[in-house]
Amino acid sequence: MASQTISQTSKAQDVLVSTDWVAQHLNDPNVRVVEVDVDTQAYAEGHIPGAGGWAWDTQLCDTVRRDIIPKEKLEQLLSSSGISNNTTIVLYGDNNNWFAAWAFWQLKLYGHQDVRLMNGGRKKWIAEGRELVKDPAPSRPATYRASNPDLALRAFLPEVTTAVQQHAAQLVDVRSPQEFSGELLAPPGLPETCQRGGHIPGAKSIPWGKACNDDGTFKNPEELKTLYGGQGITGEKPVIAYCRIGERSSHTWFVLKYLLGYSNVKNYDGSWTEWGNLVGAPIEKP
Repeated sequence: MASQTISQTSKAQDVLVSTDWVAQHLNDPNVRVVEVDVDTQAYAEGHIPGAGGWAWDTQLCDTVRRDIIPKEKLEQLLSSSGISNNTTIVLYGDNNNWFAAWAFWQLKLYGHQDVRLMNGGRKKWIAEGRELVKDPAPSRPATYRASNPDLALRAFLPEVTTAVQQHAAQLVDVRSPQEFSGELLAPPGLPETCQRGGHIPGAKSIPWGKACNDDGTFKNPEELKTLYGGQGITGEKPVIAYCRIGERSSHTWFVLKYLLGYSNVKNYDGSWTEWGNLVGAPIEKP
């Protein structure tokens, strides 16, 4: 059966931009650049001129329920960030765009048409010696109206359970090998954790970082096809990616859906902090 992939050049150009492109569009009123980092203090230490900054742990989630940002809060955030429905949003961040990809996923859930990642993220911008500023972005309020969330992009626990029991979808664990084996419960310094180590039965271990080059940019299409295809992830079956809280798996979701063009890919943002704490849920260890 043929893989459901498309060429990177035909689709990636709509969701990836270079550092050069960003530098050339810093004063474009139709473009809004936003930084989203693991380290929420990084933005204040220096960011792309004119870029906004969103804190993943307070602004891009529901801090009462464990959930993504509610629709009305997203509308408020984007409106206050000077973003309308027709704005081109360019996201970037540290750790090769971990949480920038998470923000991208949420924006796509809520139907934003033109959202892109800056290839290489904060790391590449700094490595190239490009300008950083400490001044916050100027305020230019807009009006934003979000769509209802597209749940075709998001996997919940019942669907993951069905995938395990009936082999209805392929599971990709994008955490580190040490997390996959159960040696570690979470990356060092990150607080969200679980009661048990290991992985969801049947999941393939393909760490998210293997999709990136040393400079933080994404690998080319053939390299990506080899990486995932070598583990049997070809797009012929539905794919569910997961990590610990959903940010690294958003990165892999982006790669599979947009750079390889797989048509049925979901992000399980409950991830290991849900499955690893669940009473009665089976786990595997090497």
